[in-house]
Amino acid sequence: MAYSGINLVFHHGSMFHHESTTSLAKPVRLCASSHLLSATCPVTSACKPLCRRCSCKTKRLVVRCCSISEFVVSSDANYGNKQVISLTPRLYDYLLKNVREPEILRQLRVETASMRGSQMQVSPDQAQLLAMLVQILGAERCIEVGVYTGYSSLAIALVLPESGRLVACERDAKSLDVAKKYYQLAGVSHKVDVKLGLAADSLESLIMNGEVGSYDFAFIDAEKRMTAKYFEMLLQLVRVGGLIVIDNVLWHGKVVDPLVSDSKTNSIRNFNQRLIGDKRVSISMVPIGDGMTICRKIQNYIS
Repeated sequence: MAYSGINLVFHHGSMFHHESTTSLAKPVRLCASSHLLSATCPVTSACKPLCRRCSCKTKRLVVRCCSISEFVVSSDANYGNKQVISLTPRLYDYLLKNVREPEILRQLRVETASMRGSQMQVSPDQAQLLAMLVQILGAERCIEVGVYTGYSSLAIALVLPESGRLVACERDAKSLDVAKKYYQLAGVSHKVDVKLGLAADSLESLIMNGEVGSYDFAFIDAEKRMTAKYFEMLLQLVRVGGLIVIDNVLWHGKVVDPLVSDSKTNSIRNFNQRLIGDKRVSISMVPIGDGMTICRKIQNYIS
């Protein structure tokens, strides 16, 4: 990953000007030669810039104290010095308080929180966005690759019309049992076609069954090394004008860390890079949850 061209300026502080906060979490960034830079800055009555320069002498981290907000600014003039909000824990709590989470989803979220792998569950704000995309699209036929305990699939099923159908692909029977329990409790079991097994096999079966181009919406949240394969199969199944949404495209920030080169991270990096040039879809990467890319199919599938 190259870092030339863009320097980041982190402005941070307590969320409210009347707080008497004395210290803040360390902001972190990577310089061009992979040195980790960090600085801390107490909140005071006046903003006092602090600078730290690493041994490579090529990049500088500027930390500015501000008692109002936290935001990131690109120092590259080509980006217009745009100020972009950075989610602090307090601001994210505020965001979650403004999510309309149905009670049945809240119950599922609470139960899942005590389970192994609970971090795989999408956040309430992500689920709300997925449901809204389905509603805006007027989707009736959907696919989810990677169900886990069913939070995102339940959010989708709840907004599907009574005649709607969601194909839910999951390989873990134990977590899928939880999902099916909540489909039943929510009264949407008739909308969900559960596929237990490898997602690639389930998608191939749909293709061979003549369902190419018959789906409106798809969501990928499964094995990251398989994302590219799932995407290609879903491009066959989703109609022109339909959406494919991919989760975890920012991968906890690992995608921009040159010190991280495991197979999952590299798969996500490579997929993101290929997607930029994929003329079959229009795309929008959004920093919600762990990062999601929304793709709209604009061309028929070409093998």
